[in-house]
Amino acid sequence: MSASNIEVLDEIYEIIMSRKREPVQHSYVCSLLNHGKGTDKILEKLGEETVETIIAAKNGIREDIIYESCDLIFHLMVMLAAYDIELKEITEELSSRKK
Repeated sequence: MSASNIEVLDEIYEIIMSRKREPVQHSYVCSLLNHGKGTDKILEKLGEETVETIIAAKNGIREDIIYESCDLIFHLMVMLAAYDIELKEITEELSSRKK
């Protein structure tokens, strides 16, 4: 059985949070969360992935847009984890914006 779309995001976010609680050697997530630059490193990566997503969209290549969007969403989740913001808080805010 495959996980629903939101379950996949929840699973990835939980892995990110578990790396935050219990760092694992050689973990990419841990390298971001525990970087000497603090959250600045995460924000740099988020900015980089944003630009790459924009370029992919500008080029109009569907596969590249999907790939870069995944990187962007992943790094956004790392940033949220760094600030202890749960995905539930994001979905609640999005829900409140429905008109």
